[in-house]
Amino acid sequence: MAVNTLSALDQSEYGKRRRRLLKMVGRKSAVLVPATTEIIRNNDNPYPFRQSSDFLYLTGLNEPDALLVLCPKRADGEVILFVHPYDPERARWDGPRAGLEGAKRVYGADQAFALDELDDVLPELLLGYERITLPFSDHELMLNTLGWLDTLRKKSRGGVVPPQNLKDLAEPLHELRLIKSPVEIAKMRRAASISAQAHRTAAAAIAEGMYEYELAADLQRIFHQHHGEASFAPIVACGANACVLHYRANEARLESGQLVLIDAGAEIEHYAGDITRVWPVDGKFTKPQRAVYELVLKAQMAAIDEIRPGASFDAPHEAAVRVIQQGLIELGLIPQAVDGAPNSEGYKRFFMHRTGHWLGLDVHDVGKYKIDGQWREFEPGMVVTVEPGIYIDAAEDIPTAYRGIGVRIEDDVLVTPKGVDILTHEVPKTVEDIEAFMNDCKVRHRLDA
Repeated sequence: MAVNTLSALDQSEYGKRRRRLLKMVGRKSAVLVPATTEIIRNNDNPYPFRQSSDFLYLTGLNEPDALLVLCPKRADGEVILFVHPYDPERARWDGPRAGLEGAKRVYGADQAFALDELDDVLPELLLGYERITLPFSDHELMLNTLGWLDTLRKKSRGGVVPPQNLKDLAEPLHELRLIKSPVEIAKMRRAASISAQAHRTAAAAIAEGMYEYELAADLQRIFHQHHGEASFAPIVACGANACVLHYRANEARLESGQLVLIDAGAEIEHYAGDITRVWPVDGKFTKPQRAVYELVLKAQMAAIDEIRPGASFDAPHEAAVRVIQQGLIELGLIPQAVDGAPNSEGYKRFFMHRTGHWLGLDVHDVGKYKIDGQWREFEPGMVVTVEPGIYIDAAEDIPTAYRGIGVRIEDDVLVTPKGVDILTHEVPKTVEDIEAFMNDCKVRHRLDA
């Protein structure tokens, strides 16, 4: 595990984030932010390490087991890191760590301590604060904190009272993470662009007789070529497999006449891309496939048109639902209500999920969707996916031509002061563009043969 160095721009960015968090929690609260622990896959072989997004957001440090402590207005410094000390022998096996000096010089800590000093040093850092802000979801840290507070209560002298309250870190920090800075937006543009390149590469390889896992390998190759990885396990689903929303097997053989749904994104510098497209194995949609595809595309475009500062988060979903309801009626898949209004619930058999989610350091990123029970409004700097879909099962009451068709179309959308910026625009999306792209790929394959 090599030490990752931060640019001056990144150092400044992490400092700004910490200062903004401290302003939100107030000068009377200390803050504890833990890193992720390395997880063993089998025997002594660990899973690839992925840092906690909250810890990463505030430090940039990509090492396990560390702890960030923020102590507002502390005379000896507000930013304290507990880390693994540098160990030359350990570095021979796993690569160097930042150590105490690196924690200060590279990662902006005012003070740094070894992790084995935690029980001795941390309780003293908490003295003088009324509360502690920490992640309630980290049960181990919660238990340790209660132990440290108990130690302070037993040792308290001279009227110094240990913190009396705990506050969940998720509330202030996840609100910070929801609005992306210019630095984050630049990284997300790159993740979106590399995700788009991977989709084009995989689509260009589609041919009858291939297996889904071969296309998944094409996606992964592009991610890794750009020093990235998959932001989630890629979904490559041909035929009726596309009707399984979280299909993961990726083992079926592509057949003539099928569609292939690919839902995948690159994680670049820890920021996620997330794109879904549907491609005809033969390079051309059948008439029923085209009808379903164009209905989903129409719903997606209607949803995107609703995104702007001040609009409700629910508005894109409601727009997509209206289009899909009417389209399913016209396709004969759901009945018209007696009074002529669209069937209010029938569409859920074929479109059973929401139309989008926040995107950022996590592919399903943090941030509340509702405030005080009301859908929140979009603000510049938010990034959201827009991904309506239609999934038609093979039940006997379904017209034969539509059975087993699954279509989802997904893009990553940045909310701007004037509207939206579609970050994932580099992948063909209309029927005409998809068929032209695949035809060009087939021509090139014949010429190269």
